[in-house]
Amino acid sequence: MMVALRLNRQGTKDRPFYKIVAVDSRARRDGRYIEQIGSYNPMLEGTNFSIDLAKADAWIGNGAQPSDTVRDIIKKARKATLEA
Repeated sequence: MMVALRLNRQGTKDRPFYKIVAVDSRARRDGRYIEQIGSYNPMLEGTNFSIDLAKADAWIGNGAQPSDTVRDIIKKARKATLEA
């Protein structure tokens, strides 16, 4: 089973909200996921995400492939923790 870290869309029409999840790569976008590791709200200004970096690192260490957007969010989160 190939695991992916990707976004799971929530919210309503024109008001998107995303969960950052670990999921079987064959599953549909909004289908069943293994574990939620964070969230992303593109409607907010400034810091619009939260992610558990320890869980993300554990999944990536076990071979999970993050999507491009999730990879960028992880980079931003790491940069924010270094600046704090």
